[in-house]
Amino acid sequence: MTVLITGPDEDGLGDALTDLGIDLVRLNGVATRDSIVDAGIDSADTLVLTDMDDASIIPVAREENPEVRIVTYSRDSLPEYARGQTDLAVDPALLTADVVAEELAEQ
Repeated sequence: MTVLITGPDEDGLGDALTDLGIDLVRLNGVATRDSIVDAGIDSADTLVLTDMDDASIIPVAREENPEVRIVTYSRDSLPEYARGQTDLAVDPALLTADVVAEELAEQ
């Protein structure tokens, strides 16, 4: 399983995923078509966004890989335009990174 994560990872979801043996690719800076393509979105199983300022990349990710699972892990609200294309939206205040990582690993 390969997971791409974009945005700051202040709650440690990336570390929790790698602790479970999941291949993780971290994208630094603003997520763009070029950055997610270079990171391997075409073969990724999951794209995790931790910054809702990057939500505009969701339809782009779906275009590049219609099968990718889109997950947001943020305290901020997901913009309305992206809600229908997001598979799972989680607030870190409600579920810890370890719990979310385990759930993602099982799917």
